[in-house]
Amino acid sequence: MGKIIAITNQKGGVGKTTTAINLAASMALGELKVLLVDGDPQGNSTSGVGVSKDALAHSCYDVLTGSCTASEATVATDFDGLFLIPADKNLVAANIDLVDVPEREFRLRDALHAVRSQYDYILIDCPPALDLLNLNGLVAADSIIVPIQCEFFALEGVSQLIDTVQRIREAFQHELPIEGVLLTMYDDRTNLTRQVASDLREFFGKQVFETVIPRSIRLAEAPSFGKPVISYDVRSKGAESYIKLAKEIIANEQAARSATSIG
Repeated sequence: MGKIIAITNQKGGVGKTTTAINLAASMALGELKVLLVDGDPQGNSTSGVGVSKDALAHSCYDVLTGSCTASEATVATDFDGLFLIPADKNLVAANIDLVDVPEREFRLRDALHAVRSQYDYILIDCPPALDLLNLNGLVAADSIIVPIQCEFFALEGVSQLIDTVQRIREAFQHELPIEGVLLTMYDDRTNLTRQVASDLREFFGKQVFETVIPRSIRLAEAPSFGKPVISYDVRSKGAESYIKLAKEIIANEQAARSATSIG
């Protein structure tokens, strides 16, 4: 049964969508079957894997409102093993349309439950806001990845996110462990980056991934071509980093399963 991971941070501009796209593609490169769920009305994960938002038969909005199943909304991408539930600007209306719907926070969880056995991993790109869309992503997830830009206000945003996660754990009896904290836009030439990274590792300990994502022109350019960076420039540092991250996550999962079976 596929593992569902939400990629989330209430702060924008931290590399959340970049991580969703490129981690999904890197996992697929390792011959895993991956579903990327675009839960952000901006639809950047959709266009970032080369799917046009102009002619969608179904989208994440339809899944949340019950107009179609997750399977019916899923489209193939040009990248082998990578599939997508796309999003467009209509998705923002779900925050209003679901207000009076019973168990509105569980709509995405229930929809993905029907297809999770078909995939090795399902990655949800959550919007950078504490709204019903984000809540659906977090409630649906088995764990979360938190991308954090190595900048001055990084820790301030993290404390807000941790508070949100704790509230979800209490309100929905949902464990929601942190899969890992991912340091993004990393530039070890600056004292600030090194200091923020040190602070985050001190605060989160082993929950911080060993892999860091560097500042990369290729990572910034790839979405405009509708490609993950491993399709755009597989030899770039950005591509190498996301491949390394995928391997780290898979290795952690295998280690956890082995520990569980031994226990």
